[in-house]
Amino acid sequence: MKIACCQMNMKLADAKHNYGLAEQMLASAMRENPDVVFFPEMWNVGFFPTDNLKNLADNDGRETKLLFSALSRKFNVNIVAGSIADNRQGTVFNTAYVFDRNGEVIYEYDKCHLFSPMGEDKFFTAGKGFDTFVLDGKKCSLIICYDLRFPEITRKLALDGAQLLFVVSQWPEERIEHYLTLLRARAIENQIFVAACNSCGVAGNTKYGGNSVSYDPWGEELYKLDDREDIAFCDCDFEITKKIRENINVFADRRNDIYNL
Repeated sequence: MKIACCQMNMKLADAKHNYGLAEQMLASAMRENPDVVFFPEMWNVGFFPTDNLKNLADNDGRETKLLFSALSRKFNVNIVAGSIADNRQGTVFNTAYVFDRNGEVIYEYDKCHLFSPMGEDKFFTAGKGFDTFVLDGKKCSLIICYDLRFPEITRKLALDGAQLLFVVSQWPEERIEHYLTLLRARAIENQIFVAACNSCGVAGNTKYGGNSVSYDPWGEELYKLDDREDIAFCDCDFEITKKIRENINVFADRRNDIYNL
């Protein structure tokens, strides 16, 4: 599976610009013929214009679905459409949508862990669950930014058979080493591929760190960007997972008698 990561420098509170930018970056990524293209967290309005959030947010994901459904069919590509500010009946969620090659929405996820240090919990409603989804026959999963700090969610997804974890984020530059360390740890401890797409640029008083990166189940780096807008690619060879689990089978050696997960 070939993955294209679109590290965006979106404009805060400028949805029109950001939808146009996402479309341009996807078209550029398709020159390398990837199987999956994915985007960062809250790329439609940034993280996050609080004063007018409900009015700026996409209404039930309609604009996002219209754009990416058409693009996935046009380019015959799977799209993990990052996450957006999504207004559903007056309640705003941080929502991720996944599209298959036929333009169908095959998975929706509302961010479960809201980042209270920046007040996300005061403006958004938390999701209530998560699951896996299948792209081109491979079981995948997705988490959003702060979810990364909660290893339980990734372990549960791995136990449910996920082979590839997409992480979409707006992680700040000042804590970028935490980001890279946690991503690599999630890959190694769960013996899965991890592909992360972070935003870059400045929004308000926050500089976002870029450094989108992917790790294989050994923790080996597959792509790594700097702090500028760019597109990165990697190939995931799922035979690696099989070999690792034949040699170090942590899932067979887990102690379900002393912890419950």
